[in-house]
Amino acid sequence: MDLFTHVLVAYLVTFGIVGFKPAYLAAGALGGGIPDADALFFPIAKRFPALRHHGITHSIFGVSVVAAAGALIAPLLAPGSVFVYFLVLEVGGLCHIAQDGFTHFSVPPLMPFSDRRLELDADRAINFVTLIVSVASFYLLLGVERNHWPFADYLLTVYALMAFFAAYFAIRLAGRFYVGRRRRTLGGFDVVAPTTNPFAWLLLSEHEVDGRQRTTWARYVFGRGIVAGPFTAEGLLAAPANPTAPTGAAEALALAYPLAREASGVLDATYHFGEASRDAAGAWTAVWYSLEFTFFGRAAGVRVRFPADGGPATVQRAFYRPVAGLP
Repeated sequence: MDLFTHVLVAYLVTFGIVGFKPAYLAAGALGGGIPDADALFFPIAKRFPALRHHGITHSIFGVSVVAAAGALIAPLLAPGSVFVYFLVLEVGGLCHIAQDGFTHFSVPPLMPFSDRRLELDADRAINFVTLIVSVASFYLLLGVERNHWPFADYLLTVYALMAFFAAYFAIRLAGRFYVGRRRRTLGGFDVVAPTTNPFAWLLLSEHEVDGRQRTTWARYVFGRGIVAGPFTAEGLLAAPANPTAPTGAAEALALAYPLAREASGVLDATYHFGEASRDAAGAWTAVWYSLEFTFFGRAAGVRVRFPADGGPATVQRAFYRPVAGLP
């Protein structure tokens, strides 16, 4: 989930617990955003892996430590109960963990005692539907309505947002479990992956076969079944010692795959697909895209171009728009 949604959901849950208490609402909202402060640890995360993004700050232990420290400091800034401050900071942080675990971006809630991951795959890590709603809500609550509109209108907005997010999470979760139960009867797929649309899902399988990575996927839409696919793409797990210019699309994809994975950690950490084409000069270009990091019709990916004369391939990372469209 994006930072705005983390903060807004924590704010709404805090309101449900303590009502309209501005100091506690601010603390709860802050607790909902603090776990993502682990981005500041990036320079030292390689030396101390627990500080990586979605590391110990996204665990019950990490949230509790922050809540305890915040509960001692908060009353010095705004009068209030240490216990209530701890409660809202703790709940805000737990909301953050639950929302990230709700997506395809896993978190370790039991760290440092266990690295077991929570990942429901019920939503994208960043979904522009919730992002837009959250940004607009903050503008409405803190800008338009604050000290300008009757308090009753503020309450109506808060309750409407509570209803929206409760319905949104329920629809997403119900869809995830429904498709999950049907996936094996639709072709033996192993994984269900969300798209931005809660009524459209990707069915996936990924296997290593004879030194190759093979990914098969299809697009499933409620009420219509599989509407695209299944498609299959293969790539070599290791680059050949003496690569030659590819002679076809399948070979271009296979040769480009190890180069693409080496160039992009996103591809290595997510499900992906590829397509290849040949230009008028005879050069083959293969692009491998992430199936899980997509924005406005573009996907995080790596483009590998093989010159027609057999020279070294050129590799470039960017967000690309697939020729055939996102699956």
